[in-house]
Amino acid sequence: MKKLLLFSLIFTFTISLSTEAQRKNSKDKSNQDTSKTKKSKTPKYSDFVTSETKTDDGLFKVHETKDKFMYEIPKSHFGKEMLLVTRIKELPSGLGGGYVNAGSKINTQVVVWEQFKNKILLKVKSYNAIANDSLPIYKSVKANNLEPVIYAFEIKTQNTDSTAVIVDVTKFFSTDVKAISGLPSSYRSRYKVRRLDASRSFINSIKSYPKNIEVIQDFSFDSDAPPSNRSTNTITMRINQSMILLPENPMMPRIYDKRVGYFSLGNVDYSSEALKADDKRYIRRWRLEPKDPAAYARGELVEPIKPIVYYLDPATPEKLRKYIKQGVDDWQTVFETAGFKNAIMAKMPPTAEEDPEFSMEDVRYSSIRYVASTTRNAVGPSVSDPRSGEILESDIIWYHNHLRSYRNRYLLETGAANPSARTLNTPDEEIGDMMRMVIAHEVGHALGLPHNMAASFAYPTDSLRSGSFTQKNGIAATIMDYARYNYVAQPGDKNIRFIRQLGPYDHYSINWGYRKIPNISYPEQEVRTLDKWISEKAGDPIYRFGAQRFDPSAQTEGIGNDQVKSSTYGVKNLKIVAKNLPNWTSNQTNDYNDLSELYGELLSVWSRYVGHVTGNIGGIYEYNKKPAQTGDVYQVVSKAKQKEALNWLLKNVFETQDWLLDKNILNKINETGYTERMLGYQNRSLRTLLNSRTLNRMINAEIIDANTYAASDMVRDLRRGVFSETNTTKNVSIFRRNLQKSFISVLGSLLNNKSTNNYDISSIARGELESLKYQLNVASKRGVNRITKYHYKDALAMVNDILDPK
Repeated sequence: MKKLLLFSLIFTFTISLSTEAQRKNSKDKSNQDTSKTKKSKTPKYSDFVTSETKTDDGLFKVHETKDKFMYEIPKSHFGKEMLLVTRIKELPSGLGGGYVNAGSKINTQVVVWEQFKNKILLKVKSYNAIANDSLPIYKSVKANNLEPVIYAFEIKTQNTDSTAVIVDVTKFFSTDVKAISGLPSSYRSRYKVRRLDASRSFINSIKSYPKNIEVIQDFSFDSDAPPSNRSTNTITMRINQSMILLPENPMMPRIYDKRVGYFSLGNVDYSSEALKADDKRYIRRWRLEPKDPAAYARGELVEPIKPIVYYLDPATPEKLRKYIKQGVDDWQTVFETAGFKNAIMAKMPPTAEEDPEFSMEDVRYSSIRYVASTTRNAVGPSVSDPRSGEILESDIIWYHNHLRSYRNRYLLETGAANPSARTLNTPDEEIGDMMRMVIAHEVGHALGLPHNMAASFAYPTDSLRSGSFTQKNGIAATIMDYARYNYVAQPGDKNIRFIRQLGPYDHYSINWGYRKIPNISYPEQEVRTLDKWISEKAGDPIYRFGAQRFDPSAQTEGIGNDQVKSSTYGVKNLKIVAKNLPNWTSNQTNDYNDLSELYGELLSVWSRYVGHVTGNIGGIYEYNKKPAQTGDVYQVVSKAKQKEALNWLLKNVFETQDWLLDKNILNKINETGYTERMLGYQNRSLRTLLNSRTLNRMINAEIIDANTYAASDMVRDLRRGVFSETNTTKNVSIFRRNLQKSFISVLGSLLNNKSTNNYDISSIARGELESLKYQLNVASKRGVNRITKYHYKDALAMVNDILDPK
């Protein structure tokens, strides 16, 4: 029994020791495994940057391994402000309704990279609200403008000396991140976009340069209503993301003044000691600083430290390169007015042998791209620093087919007085001159200048028929107007310049925006000098800036300071062109395609001339001024001018224009549609005159000018002119029948428009419909042909239905 007990004790002890040993061994093994696991879970730099990795060094190092992209972000760049620009690089036909092109910017935002624990945050920084960081209110501005985080990246590892972190950007750039999407919400709704298809979307490339990183993404979206290729149910786009390091020291901004045309950007400054925050606005311009400030201060011409250089796309046809270069270099003499020589120039890019690192995508280089596209356009976009307005780079885009538009317009607008335009094969030098001026116009945009549609109103209409005047002054005071051709000059006028050119306003605006003002520490100190420069030119129409809105002196495509006279000359020329159009086109080509195209554009040109006259009715001139200047800011167009304009329209638009209905053209290009097309053009004028905005201005004008053209008088005169046949036994043509019914329909819309706040408009509409009711009732009983009688009865029924709806 004792032996048995002893054995049991020994056995128990042995088992216990064995169990403990197993536990110890298991624990040791577990510790070893944990140690190994921990060791294996700590990624090393070499895990991500391997022998298979392609590395591109620049602003950040970009590492590409198979389908993965990594950014190596220096810690010294945390918190530094960068500009993230989302642009469309390539797009499907019809996207945006034809108003969006390759190169169009979709979004521009300031971003910063910041570390939070084990993540790197990409945050959007706004400059809509600002305050001096030394003031207490700065804290409130920060608290009430929290910066959104658009993406959070996990830190994968650090580089070998721990000065940079590695993050994976593959998912950020290959998925549908709305903050950087090339497809805005409005497009998603219009085209019924359901989702981004990841299987057909990928990162095309990421390239790093010293001051920027360029990402190209290929995205395919599932869409139930794509703008083109509808059977595919797909929208495929190529998007370009540019991330640009902003200057360490922002350029001193120049305060915007609406009396001189500049693109601008603004913010709300809470640093003001006034009783409200200040709305501040700065012009957009390049940073030009003289190499020799002392010589510049003495009034000598001085080269800038960094000139504006545009590189021509190597894809540009060789015969066109000199004209593009001239269009850029033409601005050199303009900058001399501001004290800078050789401030801007165009060059061919260096070859791969000369500079293997050169790339058009590099933000350090601005370019003029030649795009193989059927789009008829050219654009001059630029990227600017939102803190100061400094333009950082610009890529002007020229689309291949754009010159065709200029050839067509040249023939139509100048062919009557200009023998060399009467052909489909315009001489190379003249085509080149047109291209040169288009490039100069787009360069103007890239320099910060918007359209100045008032510049063409600066020159007297009859001066445009003078050879000596046009050769010296061109046809408008600036290249930034849409005054493309001299359509006023008549057959027999000698030595006329027909193509636009740079003018005196360009020198004035560049001097105002770019000249360095000495002994200045902050923008407000410049205002007195800037005001003085404007005051010196005040009252001279050559130096006036006008935005295209309700002002008839600031209309697109117009020339001369008397639109009625200019359009009279223009229509007179168009009649000659219309008569000769088959001889200048189809008779030469044995093909009707050009005749059809040019006839359609001839109608558009006629419609533009008409629009210039229409704008006078209800028009208000705008002369932007400061209180120290004399005179009113807004002046109503005189009653005499408005009545002259209406009478011109009654004769040249609302009467049937038989010269536009030449059967020798119509029966060659279309089997039908003549009446609908003409009514469409007539309706443009009709709806402009009977637009609630036009009538509103006329009604309000009566308050400040008792002798103005009253809205009720204008509508009465228009009704009498449109329905002039009702006072006679004349039959009404099909074109007039359509116009008269359209007039009734528009009056009906005015009568039933519940959104207007000016009830006089409905009163005028009702009064004229009542007058028309009586007029039609009498006319329907006169001796006219059957269709005219039917028309009068139908028109009367329309009026009755509007006045007394069942």
